[in-house]
Amino acid sequence: MKILMVCLGNICRSPLAEGILQSKAKQAGLDWQVDSAGTNGYHVGEAPHPLSQKVARLNGIDICEQRARRFVKEDLDRYDKIYAMADDVIDDIKSIVKNRFDQSKVELFLNELFPGENASVPDPWYGPEPGYHEVYKLIDEACDKIIEKYAGRQQNK
Repeated sequence: MKILMVCLGNICRSPLAEGILQSKAKQAGLDWQVDSAGTNGYHVGEAPHPLSQKVARLNGIDICEQRARRFVKEDLDRYDKIYAMADDVIDDIKSIVKNRFDQSKVELFLNELFPGENASVPDPWYGPEPGYHEVYKLIDEACDKIIEKYAGRQQNK
C-alpha cells in the first residue's frame, strides 16, 4: 500500500500525517510506504516546521529527516491513496493533474474520521504551539481509522 499525504507547503500537516501513519503501519506489521507532498513550492527541500517536529518528537515520532517536495501529476500513478488535508488542497491537486483527477484515489483526510463531513485539518502555520498539538491529535485519530480500514484488507490478500 502506498499512501501520499498532501497539504499546501508540506512542512506542517502532511509531514505529521506521514510520520504518524508510517509509525502506526510499522507497529501494525504493515508494509506500507507513506510519503507527503505540498501543492505549492514555497518550502521545497526544507525540513518540517520546528513545531511540527517538536510535537511529533513529544509523541515518540521523529520527522526531522523529511524534506518538503511538491506534488506532481505523476503522484496520481505512484500512490494507491492520496489524502488531502483540506478542500483547497484538493482544488490544487485537480489543477495539477487536470483531467486525470481520480475521485476514487484522492479524498479529504478527515473524512476517514468524520465520514461525509468534508472537514479540513486546520493549518497550524500561523498560530502558536497549542494549535500543533490539536492538529497532531486529529491526525493521530484519523490515522487510527486508516489503519483499521486498510489493515484487514491487506491481511486478507
